Amino acid sequence: MKITPIKTPLVRVGKISLFSLIDKAVKDMPERSILAVTSKIVSLCEKNAVPQEETTKEALVKRDATRYIDPRQSRWGITLTITRNILIPSAGIDESNADGHFLLWPKNPQKTANTLRAYLTRHFRRRELGVIITDSTTTPLRRGTTGIALAHSGFDALKDYVGKKDLFGRPFKVSRLNVMNSIAAAAVGVMGEGSERTPLALISEIPSASFVQRNPSRDELAFLTIPLADDLYAPLLRSSLWKRGDR
Repeated sequence: MKITPIKTPLVRVGKISLFSLIDKAVKDMPERSILAVTSKIVSLCEKNAVPQEETTKEALVKRDATRYIDPRQSRWGITLTITRNILIPSAGIDESNADGHFLLWPKNPQKTANTLRAYLTRHFRRRELGVIITDSTTTPLRRGTTGIALAHSGFDALKDYVGKKDLFGRPFKVSRLNVMNSIAAAAVGVMGEGSERTPLALISEIPSASFVQRNPSRDELAFLTIPLADDLYAPLLRSSLWKRGDR
Protein backbone atom coordinates (compact mmCIF):
# COMPACT_ATOMS: atom_id res chain seq x y z
CA MET A 1 0.00 0.00 0.00
CA LYS A 2 1.28 3.45 -0.93
CA ILE A 3 0.25 6.51 1.11
CA THR A 4 1.16 10.03 0.04
CA PRO A 5 0.35 12.86 2.47
CA ILE A 6 -0.95 16.05 0.86
CA LYS A 7 -0.03 19.44 2.30
CA THR A 8 -2.66 22.20 2.33
CA PRO A 9 -2.76 25.88 3.26
CA LEU A 10 -3.66 26.66 6.87
CA VAL A 11 -7.42 26.09 7.20
CA ARG A 12 -9.50 28.28 9.51
CA VAL A 13 -13.12 27.93 10.52
CA GLY A 14 -15.45 28.62 7.59
CA LYS A 15 -12.83 30.31 5.40
CA ILE A 16 -12.80 27.79 2.53
CA SER A 17 -15.12 25.06 1.29
CA LEU A 18 -14.01 21.45 1.33
CA PHE A 19 -14.29 21.15 -2.44
CA SER A 20 -12.24 24.30 -3.02
CA LEU A 21 -9.55 23.02 -0.67
CA ILE A 22 -9.40 19.65 -2.41
CA ASP A 23 -9.35 21.28 -5.86
CA LYS A 24 -6.26 23.24 -4.82
CA ALA A 25 -4.48 20.37 -3.10
CA VAL A 26 -5.34 17.19 -5.03
CA LYS A 27 -4.03 17.27 -8.58
CA ASP A 28 -4.79 13.70 -9.63
CA MET A 29 -6.16 10.40 -8.39
CA PRO A 30 -5.32 7.15 -10.15
CA GLU A 31 -7.96 4.51 -10.71
CA ARG A 32 -8.65 2.38 -7.60
CA SER A 33 -7.20 4.89 -5.16
CA ILE A 34 -8.69 6.37 -1.98
CA LEU A 35 -8.58 9.93 -0.66
CA ALA A 36 -8.35 10.14 3.12
CA VAL A 37 -9.72 13.35 4.63
CA THR A 38 -9.46 14.18 8.32
CA SER A 39 -12.74 14.88 10.05
CA LYS A 40 -11.18 18.03 11.47
CA ILE A 41 -10.80 19.53 8.00
CA VAL A 42 -14.39 18.64 7.14
CA SER A 43 -15.62 20.36 10.31
CA LEU A 44 -13.45 23.44 9.74
CA CYS A 45 -14.74 23.79 6.19
CA GLU A 46 -18.40 23.32 7.13
CA LYS A 47 -17.97 25.65 10.12
CA ASN A 48 -19.04 23.04 12.63
CA ALA A 49 -17.24 24.71 15.52
CA VAL A 50 -18.13 26.74 18.60
CA PRO A 51 -16.01 29.62 19.98
CA GLN A 52 -14.59 28.63 23.34
CA GLU A 53 -15.89 31.78 25.04
CA GLU A 54 -19.50 30.79 24.25
CA THR A 55 -19.69 27.51 26.15
CA THR A 56 -17.72 24.75 27.86
CA LYS A 57 -16.37 21.55 26.39
CA GLU A 58 -18.20 19.52 29.02
CA ALA A 59 -21.55 21.01 27.95
CA LEU A 60 -20.87 20.22 24.30
CA VAL A 61 -19.81 16.67 25.12
CA LYS A 62 -23.03 16.01 27.05
CA ARG A 63 -25.02 17.49 24.18
CA ASP A 64 -23.39 15.41 21.44
CA ALA A 65 -22.88 12.07 23.24
CA THR A 66 -25.38 9.25 23.46
CA ARG A 67 -23.82 8.12 26.73
CA TYR A 68 -20.95 9.45 28.78
CA ILE A 69 -19.00 8.76 31.94
CA ASP A 70 -18.52 11.66 34.35
CA PRO A 71 -15.04 13.15 33.75
CA ARG A 72 -14.42 13.05 37.50
CA GLN A 73 -14.12 9.28 37.09
CA SER A 74 -11.05 9.85 34.92
CA ARG A 75 -7.60 10.55 36.30
CA TRP A 76 -7.15 12.96 33.38
CA GLY A 77 -10.55 14.65 33.64
CA ILE A 78 -11.52 13.40 30.19
CA THR A 79 -15.09 12.35 29.41
CA LEU A 80 -15.38 8.91 27.83
CA THR A 81 -18.41 8.69 25.54
CA ILE A 82 -20.38 6.57 23.15
CA THR A 83 -21.13 8.89 20.26
CA ARG A 84 -22.63 7.76 16.95
CA ASN A 85 -22.02 4.17 18.04
CA ILE A 86 -18.29 4.78 18.52
CA LEU A 87 -16.44 4.61 21.83
CA ILE A 88 -14.54 7.90 21.78
CA PRO A 89 -13.17 10.44 24.28
CA SER A 90 -14.99 13.78 24.50
CA ALA A 91 -17.58 12.90 21.81
CA GLY A 92 -14.88 13.55 19.23
CA ILE A 93 -14.68 17.25 20.19
CA ASP A 94 -11.21 18.71 19.75
CA GLU A 95 -9.42 21.95 20.57
CA SER A 96 -6.10 21.46 18.77
CA ASN A 97 -5.51 23.39 15.52
CA ALA A 98 -8.96 24.93 15.97
CA ASP A 99 -7.99 28.60 16.44
CA GLY A 100 -9.83 29.18 19.72
CA HIS A 101 -12.83 26.98 18.91
CA PHE A 102 -14.24 23.70 20.09
CA LEU A 103 -14.23 21.66 16.90
CA LEU A 104 -17.14 19.24 16.64
CA TRP A 105 -17.41 16.10 14.56
CA PRO A 106 -18.68 16.65 10.98
CA LYS A 107 -22.44 17.08 10.76
CA ASN A 108 -22.92 14.09 8.44
CA PRO A 109 -19.60 12.43 7.54
CA GLN A 110 -21.27 9.71 5.47
CA LYS A 111 -23.03 12.26 3.29
CA THR A 112 -19.73 14.12 2.88
CA ALA A 113 -17.93 10.92 1.85
CA ASN A 114 -20.65 10.04 -0.67
CA THR A 115 -20.76 13.50 -2.20
CA LEU A 116 -16.99 13.80 -2.36
CA ARG A 117 -16.58 10.40 -4.03
CA ALA A 118 -19.13 11.32 -6.70
CA TYR A 119 -17.36 14.64 -7.29
CA LEU A 120 -13.90 13.08 -7.56
CA THR A 121 -14.99 10.38 -10.02
CA ARG A 122 -16.44 13.06 -12.30
CA HIS A 123 -13.58 15.50 -11.82
CA PHE A 124 -10.81 13.00 -12.56
CA ARG A 125 -12.90 10.87 -14.94
CA ARG A 126 -12.38 7.66 -13.00
CA ARG A 127 -14.68 4.71 -12.38
CA GLU A 128 -13.39 3.32 -9.10
CA LEU A 129 -12.31 5.81 -6.45
CA GLY A 130 -12.81 5.77 -2.70
CA VAL A 131 -13.12 8.33 0.08
CA ILE A 132 -12.57 7.86 3.79
CA ILE A 133 -13.22 10.38 6.57
CA THR A 134 -10.76 9.79 9.40
CA ASP A 135 -10.34 10.67 13.05
CA SER A 136 -8.23 9.21 15.84
CA THR A 137 -8.92 7.59 19.17
CA THR A 138 -7.16 5.78 21.97
CA THR A 139 -6.89 2.04 22.60
CA PRO A 140 -7.52 0.69 26.12
CA LEU A 141 -4.30 -0.26 27.91
CA ARG A 142 -2.11 1.18 25.14
CA ARG A 143 -0.50 4.62 24.95
CA GLY A 144 -1.04 6.89 21.96
CA THR A 145 -3.73 7.33 19.35
CA THR A 146 -4.54 5.49 16.16
CA GLY A 147 -6.71 6.39 13.21
CA ILE A 148 -10.31 5.28 12.76
CA ALA A 149 -12.87 5.79 10.01
CA LEU A 150 -16.02 7.84 10.56
CA ALA A 151 -17.30 7.21 7.03
CA HIS A 152 -16.29 5.62 3.73
CA SER A 153 -17.51 5.35 0.17
CA GLY A 154 -16.47 3.54 -3.00
CA PHE A 155 -15.12 0.33 -1.44
CA ASP A 156 -16.27 -2.47 0.85
CA ALA A 157 -15.69 -1.60 4.50
CA LEU A 158 -15.26 -5.25 5.53
CA LYS A 159 -13.48 -8.26 4.09
CA ASP A 160 -15.35 -11.37 5.16
CA TYR A 161 -13.42 -14.53 6.04
CA VAL A 162 -16.36 -16.37 7.62
CA GLY A 163 -16.68 -19.86 6.14
CA LYS A 164 -13.24 -19.76 4.52
CA LYS A 165 -10.39 -21.91 5.77
CA ASP A 166 -7.11 -20.96 7.39
CA LEU A 167 -3.73 -22.38 6.41
CA PHE A 168 -4.47 -25.63 8.24
CA GLY A 169 -8.02 -26.11 6.97
CA ARG A 170 -9.79 -24.74 10.03
CA PRO A 171 -12.85 -22.67 9.00
CA PHE A 172 -13.15 -19.10 10.21
CA LYS A 173 -16.28 -18.54 12.29
CA VAL A 174 -16.34 -14.80 13.03
CA SER A 175 -13.28 -13.23 11.37
CA ARG A 176 -13.80 -10.09 9.33
CA LEU A 177 -11.11 -7.59 8.42
CA ASN A 178 -12.22 -4.00 9.01
CA VAL A 179 -10.74 -2.57 5.82
CA MET A 180 -11.89 0.99 6.38
CA ASN A 181 -10.38 1.25 9.88
CA SER A 182 -7.17 -0.45 8.75
CA ILE A 183 -6.75 2.06 5.94
CA ALA A 184 -7.68 4.95 8.25
CA ALA A 185 -5.07 3.89 10.81
CA ALA A 186 -2.35 3.72 8.17
CA ALA A 187 -3.36 7.06 6.65
CA VAL A 188 -3.50 8.89 9.99
CA GLY A 189 -0.08 7.47 10.83
CA VAL A 190 1.29 9.18 7.73
CA MET A 191 -0.75 12.40 7.96
CA GLY A 192 0.25 12.94 11.59
CA GLU A 193 -1.53 14.46 14.57
CA GLY A 194 0.32 17.75 15.14
CA SER A 195 1.38 20.70 13.02
CA GLU A 196 2.22 18.73 9.86
CA ARG A 197 -0.55 20.49 7.89
CA THR A 198 -1.22 17.34 5.85
CA PRO A 199 -4.92 16.64 6.49
CA LEU A 200 -5.30 14.75 3.21
CA ALA A 201 -3.64 11.59 1.95
CA LEU A 202 -3.77 9.73 -1.35
CA ILE A 203 -3.78 5.95 -0.89
CA SER A 204 -3.12 3.55 -3.76
CA GLU A 205 -2.00 -0.02 -4.40
CA ILE A 206 -4.34 -1.34 -1.70
CA PRO A 207 -4.44 -5.16 -1.78
CA SER A 208 -7.26 -5.49 0.77
CA ALA A 209 -9.70 -3.03 -0.88
CA SER A 210 -12.59 -4.23 -3.04
CA PHE A 211 -13.83 -1.18 -4.94
CA VAL A 212 -17.48 -0.62 -5.86
CA GLN A 213 -18.89 2.08 -8.11
CA ARG A 214 -21.44 3.30 -5.58
CA ASN A 215 -22.02 4.53 -2.07
CA PRO A 216 -22.44 2.00 0.76
CA SER A 217 -26.03 0.88 1.20
CA ARG A 218 -28.07 1.48 4.33
CA ASP A 219 -27.88 -2.23 5.19
CA GLU A 220 -24.09 -2.25 4.77
CA LEU A 221 -23.70 0.73 7.05
CA ALA A 222 -26.03 -0.79 9.64
CA PHE A 223 -24.04 -4.04 9.63
CA LEU A 224 -20.88 -2.16 10.68
CA THR A 225 -22.44 -1.45 14.08
CA ILE A 226 -22.63 -4.26 16.63
CA PRO A 227 -25.57 -4.24 19.08
CA LEU A 228 -24.34 -3.99 22.65
CA ALA A 229 -25.74 -7.44 23.52
CA ASP A 230 -23.56 -9.02 20.79
CA ASP A 231 -20.41 -7.01 21.47
CA LEU A 232 -17.32 -8.80 22.73
CA TYR A 233 -16.82 -6.00 25.26
CA ALA A 234 -20.43 -6.00 26.50
CA PRO A 235 -19.52 -7.09 30.07
CA LEU A 236 -17.13 -4.15 30.37
CA LEU A 237 -19.42 -1.62 28.73
CA ARG A 238 -22.49 -2.66 30.70
CA SER A 239 -20.67 -2.41 34.02
CA SER A 240 -19.52 1.16 33.41
CA LEU A 241 -21.14 4.19 35.09
CA TRP A 242 -22.81 5.57 31.97
CA LYS A 243 -25.03 8.64 32.01
CA ARG A 244 -27.40 9.53 29.21
CA GLY A 245 -26.30 12.30 26.89
CA ASP A 246 -28.67 14.54 24.95
CA ARG A 247 -28.05 12.98 21.55
